[in-house]
Amino acid sequence: MPSDVRNRQMTRPLICKPLVTHTLPALVLSVLLGGCQGFGIAPSSAETRDPMINAPPITRGLDAGGLSTLLIAEMAGLRGDYRRASEGYLKAAQRYQSPALIERATLAARFADDPLLVEEAARRWQSISPEAQPAAEILSTLASSRGDWQEALRQSLIVSENRDDSDITRFVDTALSAGARPERLAEPLRDELSQPRLSAHFRADLTLALALTDAALGDLNQARTRLDSLGNTASQMPPYWLVASRIALDRERPSEARRAAQRGLALSPEDPRFLLLMTRADILLGNLTSARSNADALIELRRDVPLLKVGLAQLFLEEGYPDEASRLLTPVVGEPNTPSPVYLMLGDIAADQGDVENALLYYRQVPEGPDFLLSRHNAAQALIDAGRLIDARDFLRSERLHSSESYSELVIIESELLDSQGQQAEADELLRRELERVPDDGELRYFRAMRAWGNGDADTSESDLRTLIQHQPDNATALNALGYTLADQGDPEDLDEAERLIKRAHELQPNNPAIHDSLGWVAYQRGDLDTALRWIEQAWAQIPDQEVGAHLIEVLWDLGQQQRARDLLQQAQRQFSEHPLIDELIQRRPEIAR
Repeated sequence: MPSDVRNRQMTRPLICKPLVTHTLPALVLSVLLGGCQGFGIAPSSAETRDPMINAPPITRGLDAGGLSTLLIAEMAGLRGDYRRASEGYLKAAQRYQSPALIERATLAARFADDPLLVEEAARRWQSISPEAQPAAEILSTLASSRGDWQEALRQSLIVSENRDDSDITRFVDTALSAGARPERLAEPLRDELSQPRLSAHFRADLTLALALTDAALGDLNQARTRLDSLGNTASQMPPYWLVASRIALDRERPSEARRAAQRGLALSPEDPRFLLLMTRADILLGNLTSARSNADALIELRRDVPLLKVGLAQLFLEEGYPDEASRLLTPVVGEPNTPSPVYLMLGDIAADQGDVENALLYYRQVPEGPDFLLSRHNAAQALIDAGRLIDARDFLRSERLHSSESYSELVIIESELLDSQGQQAEADELLRRELERVPDDGELRYFRAMRAWGNGDADTSESDLRTLIQHQPDNATALNALGYTLADQGDPEDLDEAERLIKRAHELQPNNPAIHDSLGWVAYQRGDLDTALRWIEQAWAQIPDQEVGAHLIEVLWDLGQQQRARDLLQQAQRQFSEHPLIDELIQRRPEIAR
């Protein structure tokens, strides 16, 4: 069945999961408190007074054509037409292979407010001057902004190589907090560590960063070994104590984590991450007075982070201290621009305490936006938990009348809640009625198709997907889902149609990793293992999805790469807290796990 990785391709993905996935888990707080030390793409206010004041001079060696191109670029810059200026400098730089001209092109591109143009200029600059640090800084920032953390790290390594103030550990800590895949970060770190003549500081920095990736992969012994390998040489580096504290928390040793965080804070009193680590450790130890004090100090230190109180409240709530969470959040209610997670969390606290009416008051204050659907789901769930299913349905019906943009998602929420209460017939009727009212509602029809597949009703699933494709022939999600469904059933007569559908989806969305996985799976069903491996490895490199992992393990095994398959199996079992598709693979092919 198409897994969540395919379901996520819906126009507006429905997310009805526990609150912890929508607030700020402890690790994600590091992103807010640390941040990437990148190069700003937007120009500073000082630069805007005279955009080209810091640009390198244009030197001799120009012919008539080159001079004309540069004069046009210079005049464009003076008029504020920075796009044309940048393009002119790029053209001249290509002709003369001049780093100075590329630098001018990059500076002008920043004022054009066009990230693609900035990236083109910076890449040209780097191609001419591979060691140019400003180009690497720009490329690292751009890669970070689009979530390409491996490329961002590669560029950061160029900037930081052998510098005594390098802080690759901070970068990796932030990247992991933002969801970067640790194994993809480990690769460039290992490559860099293998280089000769690294300074002692830079080598220690790389080792600490690698220890963070080990811990993120669940290999805490290896992480600790790397830390111990540095001996006392790194004990004066704040990142050493950051990593030591994180590893200790992962090993469920909060006292050790607290001591390490204290050492780090003594070395770097302005680094809020150590206060955060001490707060986490204190909460785990039950030292509420100290935890409260550290949390308040952290909030005072970082008044510029509006979601910080939410994240800290989440830490208290996760360990069973709702009163402490409420203490942090209640004063924020009613303030201008109160973050919606505040209302979500207070609603959850009230619901857990059985105060349904108060919970509803909080949930209803969550406006349209990323947390709107979750708040309505949680409100309806609170009513159901109180034995008020009819009221929950009335609530969702009322919300639909007031939120036309979220109408379909609210129907889906009601259907899922009915299913969870064993009311499948009522859910069937709800979906039938709504699709009869709006037959071309692609989101609802896609949901019903996936629901039918999950219930073992392949005929209804296929029928709904075909109807959806009739209404929306360029719906890549539906094309991919139907193609994958046909391929996964293993009927040789369906493989041609499956491949045609998936290839059409690929034409529409060539960079979609879910479609890459489907292309690999249909190739696997045909017995073309090499093609299957190529596509599924591409998918796995982009999305950490357990179904893609299961596919890759099976393909590797059948290609005779048993050790790689087993290594990936162990990695997947560590990486995913729940892995039913991996378990199903082992049950079906137990030899892989032996």
